[in-house]
Amino acid sequence: MKTAVPLLVVPNLVMDGIQFQRQGPVGAGSRRLVPLLVFTIVGTIIGTKLLVILSPRAAALTLGVFLLGYVALDLARLTPRIPRGWELRLAPPVGLVAGVMGGITNAPGTVLALYFVALGMEKREFVRSIALTFLVVKGVQLATLTWYGLFGWQLVLGTLGLTVVSLGGFVLGVQLQGRLDQRAFNRAVLAFLAILGIWLVVRAL
Repeated sequence: MKTAVPLLVVPNLVMDGIQFQRQGPVGAGSRRLVPLLVFTIVGTIIGTKLLVILSPRAAALTLGVFLLGYVALDLARLTPRIPRGWELRLAPPVGLVAGVMGGITNAPGTVLALYFVALGMEKREFVRSIALTFLVVKGVQLATLTWYGLFGWQLVLGTLGLTVVSLGGFVLGVQLQGRLDQRAFNRAVLAFLAILGIWLVVRAL
């Protein structure tokens, strides 16, 4: 975990940057995200510090439980709705939790995606908001990982290699996007995440 998270930050930044550019400018919607971004940044710094001090087993267990929780939520088809007036109240705790989980597991997306869906964002606004949030958070995470000594020169070649592979996968994904059956794809992803989550938990225990 302490090697995997730093290795994946640069590929994440590149993918998020491309996705953000493809979606066009956020516009006035960016101001709406400011409170969430501030607390997500704080949470990311805290989470990265926890990654430094946690044992590899504890970090792997956290990721495994997190993945299984995501699978359970998806299978339960939970679609909560947040009244617009509650957005400013919920942005700080949601941002903090997302940031901490992102710092430890490199996966803040589950919390953020549930939050944006609960706010009733339409599809384009949802994708733009996710891309912008990830871009900011991953930039902070890269700086924090470097500060704590988890991202050094010994990882540069590895992370550049993963970035090249990710770009290839991104191009392939865009080409296949309109051809895949969404339901079958979602099931395959959930099955993979469930197997990975169970394996991480069993291995950690």
